[in-house]
Amino acid sequence: MTQRILFNVSKEMSAVLELARELIRCQSITPDDAGCQDILAGRLEARGFTCRRLRFGEVDNLWARRGSDGPLLAFAGHTDVVPPGDTQRWTYPPFSATVADGKLWGRGAADMKGALAAMVCALEHFASAYADHPGSVALLVTGSEERFSPNGVRRVVQWLAERNELPEWCVIGEPSSSRRIGDQIRHGRRGSLTCRLKVHGTQGHVAYPQLADNPIHRLVRIIKDLTERTWDVGDANFPPTTLQVTELNAGTGADNVIPPEASTVFNFRHGPALTAAAIKAAVEEIAAVQQGRTELDWDHDGDPFITHGGPLVEAVKVAVADNTGRAPALSTGGGTSDGRFIAPAGVDVVELGTINATIHAVDEHVHLTELEGLEQIYRDIISHLLFRS
Repeated sequence: MTQRILFNVSKEMSAVLELARELIRCQSITPDDAGCQDILAGRLEARGFTCRRLRFGEVDNLWARRGSDGPLLAFAGHTDVVPPGDTQRWTYPPFSATVADGKLWGRGAADMKGALAAMVCALEHFASAYADHPGSVALLVTGSEERFSPNGVRRVVQWLAERNELPEWCVIGEPSSSRRIGDQIRHGRRGSLTCRLKVHGTQGHVAYPQLADNPIHRLVRIIKDLTERTWDVGDANFPPTTLQVTELNAGTGADNVIPPEASTVFNFRHGPALTAAAIKAAVEEIAAVQQGRTELDWDHDGDPFITHGGPLVEAVKVAVADNTGRAPALSTGGGTSDGRFIAPAGVDVVELGTINATIHAVDEHVHLTELEGLEQIYRDIISHLLFRS
């Protein structure tokens, strides 16, 4: 294996850094794209890409493709970012895209405008170097990932399927790296299922509990049964299912009144060992044991998915190893991503991006070397798949 010495930034500002800064300066707080996709489309159209701007409902999406033959490799990402919070707590203004101390600072630097810039620069380089390349390359971008919308990637995948234009492979630029660029890649994600549970009781005075029905007591017993249950033991690729309570609500504003209802919100993260339907059935059974009237409202945010080996996983592993001298770890951890909409369509999906230590945080940043290294890894993934497939 030949290790390349890539992660050095030249004295002059690199193309990927310039583009990342331009994107960060667009205040694209979800679900506002704020002009990011116009920047990306303009650059790719100049390199022979056919760009389709897909506005579904309130969401701006972009599909840019070069080539008409298969196989098709797509990169995917999002231009929207979470709000910066109290801007006075930032070392540099969150949308100033400041370069200091060998880092690029700003909201979206890591999640995920830095990776978007690396993708686009890699695609530009490929189009310039190989005018008559085999296969096709594409970029799928949405303006609504941080806040789920059915009009984001989910709708774009439907549109692609209707046109028989789904890619064979997709690399998503989510910030998958842990401590060093490429040390970890996501080849799958857990499913996510959220329940809003309300327990109804009878309001009354705390001194006369026999005349009331305290819903808090029954809710506490339900939560105890849920949190003490072993849901599964996971498998070789996925950890055991976890449940986390995220919200509790009860009370009337007076401390001598038994409230008429109590509610909670909890979320499951699960692998394929336990389906969403099985989780729902178990929760409903546990709630029913406590008797009384309960209401359960479910949000199914996505099923688990995994890409087992194959050309895409191997290409990513080789590209990372060639450029860093290290083999990446394969992981299915972390939160959800738009991969949950792409993978079920029969597409092999891998996530590879910047270091995730500061995502959604005050003073979000990336090291400049991350951008340079990531672009080169993306270049090598393209070459490996289209020239060796």
